[in-house]
Amino acid sequence: MHGPEESRDPAVARDVFISYASLDVAIATAAVTALERHGLTCWIAPRDVMPGSLYADGIVRAINAAKVFVLLLSEHALASAHVGKEIERASSKRRPIIALRTDQAPLTPAFEYFLSESQWIDVGAGGLDGAAARLVDAVRRLIDSPSGAKPGGVVATGVAATRGWNRPVVAVIAVVAVAAAALVLFRANRSWLSKPGAAALADSAAPSASAGSAEAFAPPPHSIAVLPFVNMSGDPKQDYFSDGLSEELLNSLSTVRDLQVAARTSSFSFKGKDANVADIARKLNVGDVLEGSVRKDGNQVRITAQLINALTGFHLWSQTYDRNLRNILALQTEIASAVTKALQATLMADAVASIEIGGTQNPAAFDAYLHGKSLDRGNFDKDNTLARVATYSQAARLDPGFAKAWVGAATAQNMYAKNFATDAEIHSWFQQARASAEKALALAPELGEAHATVAYVLEGGFLEFARAQAEYERALALAPNDAAVLLLSGVYFVETGRPEAGLSNLRRAIALDQLNPEAYGRLSIGLFYAHRYRQSIDAAERALQFNANDTAIKNFRGLNYLMLGDLDSARLSCATEKRTWEGRLCLAIVYDKLHQQREAEAELAAMKAELGNSSAYQYAEIYAQWGDTARALDWLDVAYRLPDPGISTLKVDGLIDPLRKEPRLQQIERELKFPQ
Repeated sequence: MHGPEESRDPAVARDVFISYASLDVAIATAAVTALERHGLTCWIAPRDVMPGSLYADGIVRAINAAKVFVLLLSEHALASAHVGKEIERASSKRRPIIALRTDQAPLTPAFEYFLSESQWIDVGAGGLDGAAARLVDAVRRLIDSPSGAKPGGVVATGVAATRGWNRPVVAVIAVVAVAAAALVLFRANRSWLSKPGAAALADSAAPSASAGSAEAFAPPPHSIAVLPFVNMSGDPKQDYFSDGLSEELLNSLSTVRDLQVAARTSSFSFKGKDANVADIARKLNVGDVLEGSVRKDGNQVRITAQLINALTGFHLWSQTYDRNLRNILALQTEIASAVTKALQATLMADAVASIEIGGTQNPAAFDAYLHGKSLDRGNFDKDNTLARVATYSQAARLDPGFAKAWVGAATAQNMYAKNFATDAEIHSWFQQARASAEKALALAPELGEAHATVAYVLEGGFLEFARAQAEYERALALAPNDAAVLLLSGVYFVETGRPEAGLSNLRRAIALDQLNPEAYGRLSIGLFYAHRYRQSIDAAERALQFNANDTAIKNFRGLNYLMLGDLDSARLSCATEKRTWEGRLCLAIVYDKLHQQREAEAELAAMKAELGNSSAYQYAEIYAQWGDTARALDWLDVAYRLPDPGISTLKVDGLIDPLRKEPRLQQIERELKFPQ
């Protein structure tokens, strides 16, 4: 029996070392509980990291001392740099490896290489009573068997022992971890989970505890929220600067793969509210909170930052910086380095470099850029979008090498093309957006958001799906923790026929941005095109909890009711006083099915008057649902020639299904060259 400090010493031999990504902490904790209940000793971070020790050093020593290495293999683990380093270390020391696979995310070549000789367990539909015994049995056999006791030994255990990941699974078990993870999720204080079908959304947001249940709050290790820094200039008009600087720092920390950083929309939702750090941390499911203040005087800036542990309330670190704005990129790196050191995470060399990618040393350009970011947080309308275009373009003119300014301009130009441009202008605006996005990419090829912006422009404005997919894949590789990249790529993957990959990205985005109604709105869109209409309604309801007056979400919810055949609910959801195109589309179809043809025709006429040919694809959907095949195909041709961004959903759109057997539709689908 080890003493308290000895039990945490990584040099003391343990039976099992547990390797996991921070987003899988609930499953990892449950696996440790199951093993230790049966007398097997485990080492898991951060529980067994000794106070004052070097985090990385402790992990290396613990792997060296362990008899068996257990990997929680998931999409999160595949994206985690520290998990990759741990498995490489275990392989180099020839430790027997058991991979507990929690999903079917495809392995990277590196993981295939290191796991080619390992045993593995698929978490599947097995009895809970036998699950712990099987996991324990797998470990015990490796420890006790003569061959298993040798480094790298592989023994048949009733679990799949394999030399390649493409072989069939011999046995499938469900580990106690599944029950524990589900328990953590369903203990959360989320009334919306009680709604019909909402269980399918449970993994779309990280758990949060009720206010009076301290023991239920178990945020992932190395998880942090960056609150908007307080403007100390005495001029409220300077809020744009303090907010923008906070967001840039948040983005800097997001480049650190070891950190789970709450996204901007969720963190900034607490601005101006009387909430303490502990409550904020619970709502965002993070263990630490970074807050501070900004005082700007010309090109000089004073930043005070402090890092607070939400579980203890203690300050982990604080510092004041006086800098010239010409050194703002170096300052972001300096603060990010200090924060990660205080969290005992690792700011890797590639993360240090990525923080400064696409930035500027020009104070005037940086100031204009932050003005643009403040407009991003404003109302979404025509005037605001044009102002965003102008402000980001100004930043790019002041520093033509400022890649992030070109990204901002491209995003605003693309949004104007899709939402506000008239028929004659649409192509011109898309061309401007493409030029700006390509400029950003040329300036900063390693900037993830530049790749995502290029992809977003190509998919809607030019229907270049093959390159769009490649750009999204590259963006995800460069910025795996960027909620915006996850949201854009998630919807795109679903719309082009990869529902599981797309929905996985959308749910990962929500785990990072739990208080963002747009994230739930995009999840609703993804679920709609995955034909999971009841779940899509649940996601829309969640978005409406944040903004009950969101007409677009209400109208889109109506389309789901329509697909379920619930015409009364569809009509109620879509017949809002002010209607979006989704609302008019919905009602045009609903009224036709209710044999109210005059009302149906009126909705279509209003839609054409408001939007012209720019909604050609939606007219094809309406005529397809009306049974007017000839007109539906005519409008589909128009949508293809324009092109109308809506046609990007052709492959999976349930509203267009009545035309599936038509040769003209099949020809257009072939010509669109959707990725296989």
